[in-house]
Amino acid sequence: MAEHIIVDPITRIEGHLRIEAVIDDNGVITDAYASSTMFRGIETILKGRDPRDAGLLAMRICGVCTGTHYQRSIEAVENAFGVTIPKNARIVRNLLQGALYLHDHTVHFYHLHALDWVDITSALKADPKAAAAEAFNWTDEPWGVGEGELKAIQNRLNKFVEQGRLGLFANAYWGNKHYKLTPEQNLIAVAHYLQALDMQREASKMMAIFGGKMPHPQSIVVGGVTCVQDIQNPARIAEFKSLLTKYRQFVKRAYLADVLMAGTVYADEALDGTGSGLKSFMSYGDFKLDDTGFYSAEQLFKSGVVLNGDLDNLIPLDQSKIAEDVSHAWYQDSKPLHPYEGKTDPNYTGLEKKEDGFAYLKTDEKYSWIKSPIYDDNRVEVGPLARIVVGLAAKDEKITKYATGFLSKLGDKLGLGKAAPVSVVFSTVGRTAARAIETELMADVMMDWVDELAANVAAGDLKTWTEFDFDTVSKDAKGYGMAEAPRGALGHWVVVKDGKIENYQAVVPSTWNAAPRDYKGRMGAYESALIGTKVADPKEPLEILRTIHSFDPCIACAVHIVDTKGKELGEFKVNTSCSI
Repeated sequence: MAEHIIVDPITRIEGHLRIEAVIDDNGVITDAYASSTMFRGIETILKGRDPRDAGLLAMRICGVCTGTHYQRSIEAVENAFGVTIPKNARIVRNLLQGALYLHDHTVHFYHLHALDWVDITSALKADPKAAAAEAFNWTDEPWGVGEGELKAIQNRLNKFVEQGRLGLFANAYWGNKHYKLTPEQNLIAVAHYLQALDMQREASKMMAIFGGKMPHPQSIVVGGVTCVQDIQNPARIAEFKSLLTKYRQFVKRAYLADVLMAGTVYADEALDGTGSGLKSFMSYGDFKLDDTGFYSAEQLFKSGVVLNGDLDNLIPLDQSKIAEDVSHAWYQDSKPLHPYEGKTDPNYTGLEKKEDGFAYLKTDEKYSWIKSPIYDDNRVEVGPLARIVVGLAAKDEKITKYATGFLSKLGDKLGLGKAAPVSVVFSTVGRTAARAIETELMADVMMDWVDELAANVAAGDLKTWTEFDFDTVSKDAKGYGMAEAPRGALGHWVVVKDGKIENYQAVVPSTWNAAPRDYKGRMGAYESALIGTKVADPKEPLEILRTIHSFDPCIACAVHIVDTKGKELGEFKVNTSCSI
């Protein structure tokens, strides 16, 4: 008899997410539903504001990827006003965004996703000497996993267990038969888990050098950047490069090695396509490499759409074909709307009561606070895997080099005598590997960008801001900022009238991926990726967590909170004018 299970909340993510799944007698997921239980209203907050201030408010959409919302919002206003930023500003924005990628991807793998692959209790049984030797199977220069270091970490874990202080390691599905790493491999991963806590601080320092602070940087403004002294000071640029050099080593000698290790052990799931999902992908492109124009510049990540896994057919991106549907979202019904015309009118219809004491989603009706974005009437996945797939379809030299390099290493470990097939990327394992591949690429190209900034300043170019006449350009305008956040395609759209924001919409990566069914009943990326997944024990849905976490959900980006009973939570009056 089919079993209908609820996983609520999904932990180790940003925000509130509920998954319901129907599992057949063979333990296979045959249906799935993703629901956010929070409402987003920040677009409403932005209405009537000065568009130059939009970025400072829009970055509060999320406490994790604050800088990328900040930048997209600023770019939307720049696009509306026709402002082109100077070269120094372009490079600094790339470095800020790149540091965010390094931070976000590393934190995601080790602290949000690794425990779906790594069994902590198994690590306690490992032989530290054998584990130190095992590390050399995955890299020529293992990071921080000598016998003494591993023994110290194992003793530290044992003390936690003996004192009953497992903390975030408590209440997990330890011992589940779908954990496949050996005790020694688990110990290596646990060591890097703990070391990555220190490394994320280094990435935060990088962001703070040019951003002023982290999170919520302050240095990006319409027209450029304000970190003038940091750009002109060779010591600050050198400090950034020093931190980047250290972080780059961790990426290559720990992160990439651990993902290769996990990918090899879990290769059967990659080969059979577990978690493949929609197989349709979209990338907006990002990281401008020249100053030829707002959306005409060469980019590190390519833009485009790949449908049904067809890497031979890259479809050019057209932002006018983006729309949001609310047929199964808790908003007032309307036809799919382009973000310029987007509306945020709540219509919460609640959950369905059941006799067994659980309240289930009304899956035939509305069941999530997340809208359902569509591109040219297609459901698509966004994120690191989408960027890799689009890059491969575009035959981009850099992305192809890094992706095929990883597939070659995987093929060697599997004894294939050749690179692993590209098809393995269409899986939960592939989605996780794509993020690591991208992190290595980012760490390498950022070294070039630091040198480019230093050389440009040394040559005498100190310009950081482009002046514009706000009173002239701001009367009636509209624009969009579309690029890539660590989690995927992020767009901010702004409509300005009489110098004030008339309409504002943000369509974020988790809106694309975590969305419910659309008006045709088609699944979102999370839902589709769960179909066909084998669950060893429905009471321990480890496999559901593994696939959902592979997307790195950020539900706070997609939604914000409201009292559904209409209760007024607070009233604030802000005086935006003052005299000195």
